[in-house]
Amino acid sequence: MDKPLPIFRISGRVRSSPHGQGGFTYIGLMIGLAVLGIAATATLETETLLQRRAAEQELLAIGAEFSAALASYAAATPANQPTAPAALKDLLRDPRQPAPVRHLRRLYRDPITGETTWGTVASPENQRIVGVYSLSAQQPLKIANFEVLVAHFEGSAHYHDWVFGTARPAVPVPAKP
Repeated sequence: MDKPLPIFRISGRVRSSPHGQGGFTYIGLMIGLAVLGIAATATLETETLLQRRAAEQELLAIGAEFSAALASYAAATPANQPTAPAALKDLLRDPRQPAPVRHLRRLYRDPITGETTWGTVASPENQRIVGVYSLSAQQPLKIANFEVLVAHFEGSAHYHDWVFGTARPAVPVPAKP
């Protein structure tokens, strides 16, 4: 019986490839896949960051809508009526008016939490809504360079610190000398 002969015999050693590069293609392929995986991960992280930034911008726009609606509600107040709504749905159709008056087109979804539930700030005297905020405890990306109307958001640690509406943080009054 004849022994099967190897494919190539070069200087006494058996080679699986005619050029002596067995395994280098495999290693090159593994390195290429690792580089591709790292690039894909970096792309996903960047995309997530961009989506969060867009949600943050949407939160600021929706907050401006709520602020304008609360100001509109207060400006349209008939004599001897409360200047703030008892519930957010009162902004959709003002119950104080005989004809339908809409201060807000719809109750928006919170772009950070994805929910339609908002936190509300009540006035101390009559427990009516004077501000709204996101219920998210995430740390915001934007911490500085806000527009004038929301300049008090600077340095906020969480999204739920961003209160939109007529409620503003208390500004200490300097003592008189």
